[in-house]
Amino acid sequence: MQEDFHYYATYCAAILAGYSHEESMDISYSSQFVDRCSKTLLLRINAPLNAATTQLQLEMMDARTDIVGLQDITRIWASFHFLPKDLYAVKQGHPKIYMNKYRLICGPDSDLVKSTVENAKGKTLQAAGIAMHVLADTWAHSNFAGTPSLVINNTTDDFAEIVSKDGTESERKIKFRHSPGTPDDIENNIYTNSLYQGSENAIMNLGHGRAGHLPDYSFVKFKYLPAWNEYRYLIKDNPSDYMKAFGQMIYAMKYLRGEEAEFETGRYADDVIAPYKERIDAIIRKRQLIASDDWRDFGGELSGTAPEEFDETRYQGEYCSTSDKEATFLGHFINAAIMHKGMVCDHIYNSGNPLAGFVWKRIVKKI
Repeated sequence: MQEDFHYYATYCAAILAGYSHEESMDISYSSQFVDRCSKTLLLRINAPLNAATTQLQLEMMDARTDIVGLQDITRIWASFHFLPKDLYAVKQGHPKIYMNKYRLICGPDSDLVKSTVENAKGKTLQAAGIAMHVLADTWAHSNFAGTPSLVINNTTDDFAEIVSKDGTESERKIKFRHSPGTPDDIENNIYTNSLYQGSENAIMNLGHGRAGHLPDYSFVKFKYLPAWNEYRYLIKDNPSDYMKAFGQMIYAMKYLRGEEAEFETGRYADDVIAPYKERIDAIIRKRQLIASDDWRDFGGELSGTAPEEFDETRYQGEYCSTSDKEATFLGHFINAAIMHKGMVCDHIYNSGNPLAGFVWKRIVKKI
C-alpha cells in the first residue's frame, strides 16, 4: 500500500471509528511513518536502531545476505509489511527449509492479525497506527512473504488485468519493464518490477517486488502465476480486498476505543461503511497512481477538517531536543514498534522457524 491508504484512508477510518480529528491525525501519521522509519532516519535522530520498521533502497543495496543479514531483513518486513498468515501451514512433499519460508507468506484474518490488534489495546495512538498499517498490508500484500526467497516470491511474466465492462470480464495483458525511475503507465498496462535474480536469497526476491506495485494499487484486479503455488493461477482482487481492509480498520479501531468487547477476524464494520460505500468504492476503483487527494477530500467531509499533509520531519525536533525521549511522539512510536516487532518475531521463533532469529527486546515504560 501507499501513502494514500496508510495515511489518508487510515485517517478516514479512524474518524468513522469515533476518534477525534487530532487523534485520527496521530493514528494516521503513525501508520504512514511505518514506511519511513528506517535505520538511516533513526541514526539521524540518535534513536534505537532496532525500532526500524522499513528499509530504504540504498540500505537494501548494502544489506548483508548472510544468515544475520537475512534475519534482520525478515524481522522488519515480516513484522510490519508481510505479516504471516499461518506459521504452522502444512504442505506435503517439501523440506523444512522450504516450509520455513512458505509459512511466512502474508495473508489477512490470521491469528497474528488478532494478536497485533489486541496488543495495541490500552496503548498509545502510535501503537494503534502501527497496528493499522500492519493490518492493512495483510490485504494488499497477501500471497507474498517478507523474506528474500526465489522459490516463494518469484512469479512468471504471465500477468493479466481483469477488466469488467457491462457486466462482462475480459483480460488485458500486463507488461513489465525494469525502469525504477519511470512512473507506471496504468493506461497502457506497463509496470516496473524487480529484476529477476536466480539466487534464492537475492534482495530482488523480497516481498512483491516481482509483481511491482500491482499489490499497492487499489483499483486493479489481476491474475498471475506465483512460484509457491506450483505455477497455478491466482486472482488478486484489490478493490474487494481494499474495501475489506478499510472496514476491518474501522472495526479494529472501535475495539481499541472500547466500543467492541473483543476483536474477531472476519469482521469489517459493514454497518459503518454502508452510508458511504458508494463513495469509498469509487475512490478505491478509480484508475490512478495514487488516491491521496480523493481520500483527503473524503476525510475533510467526514471530520470537517481536512487532514494535514504528511511531513516526515514533523516530530524529529521534539525528539532530539529533550532528555525525556520516551514521552515524545516518536518515543511512543519507537516503543510501540519495538514491542510489536518482538511479539511477531517471538511467534515466528516459537513456531520453530529460525528465519527471524532472536529478538533483542528493549525494556520500555508502559505505553
